Amino acid sequence: MTHEQVEQVKNNPKYQELVSKRSAFAWMLSIIMLVIYYAFIMLIAFKPELLGMKTGEGVMTIGIPIGIAIIVISFVLTGIYVRRANSEFDALSQQIKDELR
Repeated sequence: MTHEQVEQVKNNPKYQELVSKRSAFAWMLSIIMLVIYYAFIMLIAFKPELLGMKTGEGVMTIGIPIGIAIIVISFVLTGIYVRRANSEFDALSQQIKDELR
């Protein structure tokens, strides 16, 4: 790409919309995940006995399903981002490319 093309893309309102929407969405999902991880770490630090409580007669504790849930939530949030990126963000990117030609 030439310098003129780069400037044309940067000045395109659709590009600016894409960047702002994508950044806001990524930050929102990141903050959600950070809050979940931070809450889990705070729970480990200040209430470890809660995570160590047994769920029944076996060896399973409450901490195991909570840890698994955090992992699953991270996959779900990644899937949400990918789904939106493949639909809305890719469509905006294609429109920007088409306008550049």
